[in-house]
This record gives sequence, structure tokens and C-alpha cells, in this order.
Amino acid sequence: MTKPYHLSKLKNGATLITVPMRETKAATLLVFYPVGSRYESQKLSGASHFIEHLMFKGTKKRPDTATISRELDSVGAEYNAFTGKDHTGYYIKIASEHLPLACDILADMLSNSLFDQREVDRERGVIIEEIHMYEDNPMMHLDDLLEQALYPGSTMGRNIAGTRATMTAMKRGDVIRYRDLFYHPRHQLIVLAGNLPPNTVAAVSKTFGAIRGPRRKAPPAFARVRPSAGRPEVLIKFKDTKQVQAAFGFPSYGHGDKRLPALSLLSVILGGNMSSRLFIQVRERRGLCYYIRAGASPYQDIGTFMIQSGLTCGRIDEALGVILAEVKKIRDEGVGGKELASAKEFIKGKIILDLEETNEVADWYGRQYLFRRKMESPEEKMRRFARVSREQVQAVARDLFREERLRLALIGPFKDKTRFRKLLKL
Repeated sequence: MTKPYHLSKLKNGATLITVPMRETKAATLLVFYPVGSRYESQKLSGASHFIEHLMFKGTKKRPDTATISRELDSVGAEYNAFTGKDHTGYYIKIASEHLPLACDILADMLSNSLFDQREVDRERGVIIEEIHMYEDNPMMHLDDLLEQALYPGSTMGRNIAGTRATMTAMKRGDVIRYRDLFYHPRHQLIVLAGNLPPNTVAAVSKTFGAIRGPRRKAPPAFARVRPSAGRPEVLIKFKDTKQVQAAFGFPSYGHGDKRLPALSLLSVILGGNMSSRLFIQVRERRGLCYYIRAGASPYQDIGTFMIQSGLTCGRIDEALGVILAEVKKIRDEGVGGKELASAKEFIKGKIILDLEETNEVADWYGRQYLFRRKMESPEEKMRRFARVSREQVQAVARDLFREERLRLALIGPFKDKTRFRKLLKL
């Protein structure tokens, strides 16, 4: 069977994935690097994210942000970047006829950015304001708080953006040395998805293929994380709010784990949509929240399963009790055949809808290769979901939902952990 993608190597060692899509006039260029906040020392906490910002601040050919933006805006392109705990990505989505321009600009940014001292100092202030924004928004800050509770003392428990102290103290030379450890062509994954012109590979070879870097076999490794254990723990951030942001978390599975399809189906049934158990029980039947959701986030060696909700202060104990009761029920009693079938169709539909977009297709194949060094087509992945049994879903629930691994993060008008620790019974 013909594969929907083509995998190749450039002369400088960079990996190229191309995914032709005839039914669109757009194309997405997405470049990944295998580095994120979990690779950083305490001193350099936030460096990966800092580098991402600085890549947009000017090159020798394009000396400032305005020049880069004007070129891309003049053709209606969409462009941005993102930093995770284990990866960094840069993308341009553009009309396919302008794809060579996207290659030229992004390759220039990633290999020739100036990291001018004035821009470094200016951008550290921007990031500190970004940290303030997240901390002032409980819904956005809750993820950080939960992973701090799940992975105490680990780089996995740190804020991706760093802290005010590290961003203030970080020196330009330290950032550049850190960048050079990871931003090497051999560590670069280039993904192109969409209506790809005949000159696409030539454009990539001319731009990205010309990038050179110091000799290095592999980027430095990250410190592996062991699942937290002991007893249930609570982490509270006091904030005088009318609504409590609450998240239950459990350590789960990393990329490539064979149990991930069953875990995805479990999260859908428990809290993945508006017909899920938690949505019905917590919102529809009791009116205890506006939103509630469950989901799994895999990393290289571990993952996070999270249940998040905004809950009314006056009935917080009741709401947390109902959530935990549903967790216990799905662990002990399993899932029904009809709801499992419905969850499979839900995931199938989401995959089909998401992959209408070139950026989602690029992300689909890029992440698979970045973390697993192999790729599945959407059809292959859907067949894996179709084979998941009720017994497999319950086995995952029994493995994950253990009281000693349970963590609760709260942002609201509370200070006493003891009150909430007493509720953590599974």
C-alpha cells in the first residue's frame, strides 16, 4: 500500500517529511527540534521558550521583527511557534505558490537569528509579562500547578516560561550556548503538508539543506521521571476568586506506549465531550460547574492524565466527591459496550475533521516521528482504536487510578490542605 508521506534526509542530516494533499491550495511548513523545558538546568529555566521568542527578532538578511512580519503578512501567511516540555516547533501556513518564500524565511530565522543584546533584554520583559498573564489566569495556570504537584523536584514540574528570577538573570551567551546544543541540522525535523509545488524539495534543499552546525552526534539527554507515589497530595494557590479552578492528576503513559489508544478512549468516556460521564454528573445533573474535561498528555517517558474543572466555592467538597466517585466507578466497574463504541466513533470523527487542515496533518506526522521514529496513517491509527476492548480500557483505569498516585491542584480562596486531603479517597 502506498504511504501518504515521504521520508528522506537532507545532505546536512536534517530529516524531511512531505505529505502531499491535492484537495487544498494551502501548505504548512513545520519545523521541530527535540528540546523543551525539561532539558534545562535550574539556572536556564525558561531558555527553550526564550529562544523560540528570539528567533522572530531579526536576522542578517531580515534585521528586525517588522521585516519578517511584513514579508509573511504580504502573502497572508499564518505563522507562530510553540515550546513544550520536550519539543519546540515553528510553523508557517501559506498559499502553496508561496511555499519557497516560507522555506527561505524560516530557514533564515532558524540559522541566522542575531540574538541582538537589545532584543534579548527587551524580550525578557515580554516573557515576564507572559508569566504574569498565566499566573493571573487560573484556568491557564492550573496545568503548571498540577504538574508541579505530580513531578516535585523534577524539570517536568517547572513552568515552561521559567520564572521572573531566571528570566531576569539569564545572559545572552548562556542562551546561545544552550541553543547550539540542540539547533543542529541533524536534530532538525522538517515537515511539509499540503498542495506541494514540484519545486518543494529543491526549495527545502536550497534553504534548510544549506544550514551547517558544529559536529555533535546527539543532543544531551533529559532526566527521566518516576511516577509519584506515597499518599494523595494537595497543592493550593490562594487566590480570592468566586470560582475554584481544580485539577485531579495521575501519572500516565509516554509516547509509544501500547496502552495509549485505550487511555484516549477512557478519557473520552470519562470527560472528553458533552455526553461524557463527568459532564453529565457534575454539570448537567448537579449544576456544579460550567466546564469539566478529562484528557491525557504524553511525553517521552511518562504522561499526565488530568481532570480539570471550574467549580463553585460553596459546593467544592460535593463537586470533588462526585468527580472522584466517577473515577472510582469507571475503575471498578469498567465501561459499557455502547459507550465504548460511541467513544471510538467520536475519536474517528475528530481525526477526520482535524486532518482537513494542512497544519494538523503536518503536526500529526511530525510528532509521531519526533517521539517514536515511526508514523501511522490516520486509517492505521483508527484501526488500532477499533481493536481496543472494554477489558483493555478497564485495565488502564485500574493501573492509573490509584489513590497513592492521586494529586489535586487548586486555585481559589483556600489555604488549608488538610480539608481537601481528607476527600482524596479512591
